[in-house]
Amino acid sequence: MNFLPQSVRAARLGPVLLAALALGACAGGKAPQTFDLSAPPRGTHSASFGGNLVVAEPVAVATLDGQRVVVKPTAGEIAYLPDAQWSDRLPKLVQSKIIEAYENSSRLTSVGRPGDRLTVDYQLISELRAFEIDAATGQATVELTAKVVNDKTGKIAAARVFSASRPVGQPITGAGATQALDGALGEVLTKLVSWGGGRGGV
Repeated sequence: MNFLPQSVRAARLGPVLLAALALGACAGGKAPQTFDLSAPPRGTHSASFGGNLVVAEPVAVATLDGQRVVVKPTAGEIAYLPDAQWSDRLPKLVQSKIIEAYENSSRLTSVGRPGDRLTVDYQLISELRAFEIDAATGQATVELTAKVVNDKTGKIAAARVFSASRPVGQPITGAGATQALDGALGEVLTKLVSWGGGRGGV
């Protein structure tokens, strides 16, 4: 489905009308397809923390804090694919894939979420800066900032920004867009797990 003409018009109407149009598109036709994300497979190299790591849910702006797939028709404009949605809120979904990626590496003592019964040594605090399709360039981009905090001292042991892009086929569809975003996230998570918070710092 080529969404661009409707989405460009919708983005100019503002976020409230945009949401209404997106809901109307879903109600008027078939329900949007639901897509999941994946984590790097077992065997991904990981730097060792030598302790327990707690992964907080990534912080995200309102446009990314939901199930809709974000598209930018032009600079400064935001729209959503009407025929696709994520299987959960995006920050929660990304958090689960970060944890899964570390678990698949099998090189940490343990990894979990805040509230899990872990003796916390380090916390991974992150922000989801981008998780979107750029319609002008045909690129899917994921950008994540990561900070490893020593739970005992409260100090940031290391920090880094990770990003990756994948091409999206034309016309832009839900399946094509989410597959490209999933591929970009996989690269970001591979880099994150391999980094591990810096060598010697944790």
